[in-house]
Amino acid sequence: MEYTRLGSTGLQVSRLCLGMMSFGDPARGGHPWSLPEEESRAVIEKALAAGITFFDTANVYSAGSSEEITGRAIRDFADREDVVLATKVHGRMRPGPNGAGLSRKAILAELDASLTRLGTDYVDLYQIHRWDPATPIEETLEALDSAVRSGKVRYLGASSMWAWQFSKALHVAGEHGWHRFVSMQDHYNLLNREEEREMLPLCADEGIGVIPWSPLARGRLTRDWDSQTNRSETDEFGSRLYNDEDRVIVERVAEVAGARGVPRAQVALAWVLSKPVVTAPIVGVTKDRHLDDAVAAVELQLSAEEIARLEEPYTPHAVVGFS
Repeated sequence: MEYTRLGSTGLQVSRLCLGMMSFGDPARGGHPWSLPEEESRAVIEKALAAGITFFDTANVYSAGSSEEITGRAIRDFADREDVVLATKVHGRMRPGPNGAGLSRKAILAELDASLTRLGTDYVDLYQIHRWDPATPIEETLEALDSAVRSGKVRYLGASSMWAWQFSKALHVAGEHGWHRFVSMQDHYNLLNREEEREMLPLCADEGIGVIPWSPLARGRLTRDWDSQTNRSETDEFGSRLYNDEDRVIVERVAEVAGARGVPRAQVALAWVLSKPVVTAPIVGVTKDRHLDDAVAAVELQLSAEEIARLEEPYTPHAVVGFS
């Protein structure tokens, strides 16, 4: 496994981040395809053995059970100080006017709830899951700054939003002397490259670490276009992310993978890892071979010709996933 700094910080993270949305009680929340605890623990233990030290979850994943499973596994299989543990806040966790969002009340209450579920005194990276148009960004940033100063959070991150919103947040934090976001978790893969227009150049300029979600396009890049999985059949959100024009890119991935003699997942992930602005793609894993492919992709170097071949058919996409 390779390691790198998260953006311009001194924090070292593995070049792969394990996405914990795959792990949770299937009967809780909206992820019936997630792995129950016993199966989840086996994958997490194998990831740690492979050198992965970066783990990303969220309070909303499987109604909090992802954090619970993550926390217990980390305590049992790793030294807490060797692990970079990330979680997120924004989505609805309970009924009522303050059960979601990024108000000071919601952030501080949800942080404490996440720490309880994770069984830890602090999180390394605390991220806003989305932008909250109902709360002034100043209120959100001041609350996040106080969370860092309290010792409950080490670094702050953000996820999918417009580049102007992220730029504003960075500016406001700097203006007030508050801790700034050090990372951006955004949607980026061979089938959706809209972030190349503004967000990725902004991150490069500001020294922000980029940890893309869905680097394999919900698995679309790893299999034939018309094939289905248990997740794809129930993933309403994922069904809105891609369109039929993307089929040719999936075929190009298969072509390059065939010529290389490697699984398609390795090629698609190696493409993401080839981008200098990317720190660590967040990989979703439900089977041993998924993890094996992800680890192997770190060492797979694509040629300039292969990269051009993969990128050439791309067509613009509508931006989704910001709310």
